[in-house]
Amino acid sequence: MIKILRIEESDNLIVALKDLKKGEVVEWKGECFTLVTDVHAKHKFATEDLAVGGVVSMYGTAVGKATKPIKKGEVITTENIKHYAAPVTLNTDTQYSWHAPDVSSFKGRTFKGYVREDGRVGTANYWLILPLVFCENRNVNKLTNALNEALGYSSLSLKNYARQLVNKEKDALNDVKPFPNIDGVRAISVTSGCGGAASDCQSLSDVLAAYADHPNVAGITVFSLGCEKTQIEMFKESLKKRNSNFNKPALFYRQQDWASEEEMMQDALKSTLELLPKANAYSRSDVPLSKLKIGVKCGGSDGFSGISANPAMGIVSDYVVSLGGGSALAEFPELCGAEGNIISRCDTVEKKQKFIDLMAKYEKVANFFDTSISDNPSWGNIKDGLITDAIKSTGAAKKGGNAPVAAVVDYCEPMADAGLSLVCTPGNDVDAVTGQVASGCNVVIFSTGLGTPTGNPIVPVIKIATNSEIAEHLSDMIDFDCGPIIDGKPMHEVSMGLFERVIDTASGDYKVKADRLEQYDFLFWKRSLDL
Repeated sequence: MIKILRIEESDNLIVALKDLKKGEVVEWKGECFTLVTDVHAKHKFATEDLAVGGVVSMYGTAVGKATKPIKKGEVITTENIKHYAAPVTLNTDTQYSWHAPDVSSFKGRTFKGYVREDGRVGTANYWLILPLVFCENRNVNKLTNALNEALGYSSLSLKNYARQLVNKEKDALNDVKPFPNIDGVRAISVTSGCGGAASDCQSLSDVLAAYADHPNVAGITVFSLGCEKTQIEMFKESLKKRNSNFNKPALFYRQQDWASEEEMMQDALKSTLELLPKANAYSRSDVPLSKLKIGVKCGGSDGFSGISANPAMGIVSDYVVSLGGGSALAEFPELCGAEGNIISRCDTVEKKQKFIDLMAKYEKVANFFDTSISDNPSWGNIKDGLITDAIKSTGAAKKGGNAPVAAVVDYCEPMADAGLSLVCTPGNDVDAVTGQVASGCNVVIFSTGLGTPTGNPIVPVIKIATNSEIAEHLSDMIDFDCGPIIDGKPMHEVSMGLFERVIDTASGDYKVKADRLEQYDFLFWKRSLDL
C-alpha cells in the first residue's frame, strides 16, 4: 500500500496518502523518514530540518516559508509555515516548450451538439428567463416554474412526496414533452441591477447579455421594473456589443408599463409559448470535439485535489486544446503562488503583462479591505491539508494542464475559441462558474474534495471527486470519481474515463447531478471599487 507521495524529487514536502503515526517509519525511493508528529492523510511533512525563513517546496516550486524551526518528519501547519511564492519576472529568454498529447485515438470523434446559425455549438438548448433587477426575481421564477411544470421539464418528486405526507393523491409526472428538442426553461436570479454602483449595474448587464448570447440559449424573456439602473436599453446595448448580429427570439417586459402584474404575466406566458417552436426547431447533430469549450474549476478543495482530480482535469484540458477546442482556467486568487508557471506559458509580453495587471488590481482591492488574495484558503481547505495559498494554488493550476496560454481575458470577456484561456474570476465557486460560462464555456468540469452542489442555469457542471470517500458519501452530488488515482490507478486511464464523461455530457447522454438536483446557480462578480 502506497502511504506517501513526493510529487517532484526536488520537493522538501511529502504528502501523506494515509493517516501516519508519530514514530512511524516511511520510505520513498530508498530514503527513510521517521515521523516526529502524527501526519493525517492529505497533510504534508518536511523531508529535512528547516530553520526559520527556510523555504518549503511542492510541485517543484516554493509554496511557503518556515515561521518556526521544523524538524525532519514533522507535519507542516499554519503554526509553522506561512504563504510564500518565488518572485516572478516578465523578462525571460527561455521559450516555453510543450509536448502536446497524442490525440489520434480521438480523431474523428464527435459529440451531439446544437449548431447555431453562426457556427457556434451548444451542449444544451434552453429558453432563458432573466431579470435586469432583483425586484423582478419573483416574476422570473413564477414564469419559469409555470412553464417547466406545464411542459414536463420539472422534477415534481418533492411536491409529490409532500402530497403523500399529507395523504393526498400522488399526481402523475408529465412525461409527454411537446417540445422534445428543448432541454428546459431556465431562470436567472440576480442581487443587483439597482441601488449599487453604476459600474456593477453595467457589469450585470454585460454578463446577462453574455448568457443571452450563449450557444446553449435559444431565446430569452426579459423582465425589468422600469426605474432600475440596468435599463432594457442598456441591456440591448450590451447584447449589441457582445454580438452585433444577435437575432434570437427575445421578449421584453417592463412592469411599470403594465397596470396589472397578472395581465403582464399572462402575456409573457402566452408569448413565450408562441416562440418556443423556434427553439424546438434546433436538434442535436454530430459535431467535432474541436467545438468543445470547457471550463476547469475546483471548490471545496482538499490535500488530494492537486494530485488526483486537478491533474486528471488538466490532461482532459490538454486533450481538448490539442483537438482544436478551448479551455478556460479561472480563479485568479488560486493562481496566487503559481504565477511563475503561468507566466512561463505566455508567449507574448502583452499576455504576461495583462495577467500580472489583473492579479495586481485584484490584490489592490483586497489590500483596501486590509487583506490579501493569499488569504484564500478556507477553514475546510486548511483542515484537509492546504496550509498556504501557494500550496492550494500550485495544485489548483494543475487544472489547466500544460498547454501554452492562448489568451488572457477579464471577467465576462470572451475566451479564445481554441487553446487555453486565463479568465479572471474570483475563487468563489458560483462567481467563478458564472464568469466561465459568460466567457463561453459550454461544459464545466469541477473538482471537489469536500463536496459542493454548485451548478449553472445553462451549462452542465460535471462534479468530480478527488477521493473515493467523498464520492461515495455524496454520491447524489458527484458525477465522476478520481479517487482511484490515490490508490494507484494510472492517471491517464482515469483521465480518459473523465474525458468520455465530458463527451457524454456534451451530447446530452449523461445528465449531471447538479441538474438532477436543479442546482442552477448564478452570482456575478461585483467589482464596484475601481481603485
